[in-house]
Amino acid sequence: MSSDDQKEPPTASVQADNTIASDDENNKKQAVLSPLPLEWTKMGGTIDDPSPVDIVRYPWEVMEISPNPEETHLTIVGTAGQKITRMGSNLKDYVSPNLTHLVFRSHLIRTMEGLAGMKNLELLELYDNMIDELQDLDGGEGGLPGAGLKVLDISYNVIRDMTPVSLCPNLTELYIAQNKIKSISGLRHLKNLRKIDLGANRIRVMEEEELSGLENLEELWLGKNKIEKIAGLSKLTKLRRLDVQSNRLTKIENLAAQVDTLEELYLAHNGIDNEGAKCETGLALPFTKLDTLDLSRNRLTDTSPFAHLKSLSELWISGNDIKAFEDVEPIAGLELEGIYLEYNPVDKEFEYRKKLKEMIPSLNQIDANLIGGLAQHGYGSARSSGGNLVERMRQLQDVVIQKAVPETSEEND
Repeated sequence: MSSDDQKEPPTASVQADNTIASDDENNKKQAVLSPLPLEWTKMGGTIDDPSPVDIVRYPWEVMEISPNPEETHLTIVGTAGQKITRMGSNLKDYVSPNLTHLVFRSHLIRTMEGLAGMKNLELLELYDNMIDELQDLDGGEGGLPGAGLKVLDISYNVIRDMTPVSLCPNLTELYIAQNKIKSISGLRHLKNLRKIDLGANRIRVMEEEELSGLENLEELWLGKNKIEKIAGLSKLTKLRRLDVQSNRLTKIENLAAQVDTLEELYLAHNGIDNEGAKCETGLALPFTKLDTLDLSRNRLTDTSPFAHLKSLSELWISGNDIKAFEDVEPIAGLELEGIYLEYNPVDKEFEYRKKLKEMIPSLNQIDANLIGGLAQHGYGSARSSGGNLVERMRQLQDVVIQKAVPETSEEND
């Protein structure tokens, strides 16, 4: 490049063809614009600034930590300030020897470390980090801290293998949602488990061998996986809540062991039709405690599969293919408190809500609309108030206060 070219000021605008003509050389020579400097895209940084993930930052650098023996809980949430990138292999030297609850939520931690010396740890939460492997759960004496853990939350990470949870035999709650797990493993000996959340993974099979040992399990959450069949529940005789929504189910089956315990069943966003909802080992059973049933966004054409479920108080079947009130008639004998039927063809029927209330007199909510209560004061739609129950209660309080003011004025007169 000539010295004349070097002295030219930078061009302030970009032409359509990314070139400009040079008048000094009779338009015969063209200067090609250089690309935009990358630092222009850095908000307040330079091109050499390291990525936040590459910065080494320990918990004690983010927050003052006390080794005081009286301190039993340590919680550091990354959304409130700087993010931890390393737990530190010597973490135990900075925390209380009596620590029972350790929470590092929403940070940039990649590796589990520094847990081996925590003899009293009962709750470990590493929710929303970048951890790809369960480690350091049995590095201490007597298999601690894993042997003493009662609650483990490792949701929203990138874990592919859950087998090491077997090192935590006394767990009562386990959360590994939103990871990259393809198969259920490590559970068979965790007899104290009462709640498991494995939602939003890549699981295809409900393994009987893994689930059968969970004799005390009360809640099983498996939504947003790739499961094609409900299975493996024959020994889960205390199960109260089952969630297999947003999977690949076409039938409701293998629930015989839960006929006297199941209270809530969530199966929305599957491919279940009427035939699939009437399997002998599924909803055809005489469930005695089933209170809430969610089959929204499936392929139902009428309500006949639910006619015998006398314990139901909430039935959610929006987004199916129920066309007329004749298709709703089978559940007229149920004492439902709430029903969701919106986004079915029937919700276009004239006086839809009025007819539904006449058919099922016990209803106090139809879709997002309350019947009576707040509705009497013009606040019947949950949708219009954002679905916020607290806000609707405040509105009701305002109505009561407004009514009370005139009465008070009259008494003062």
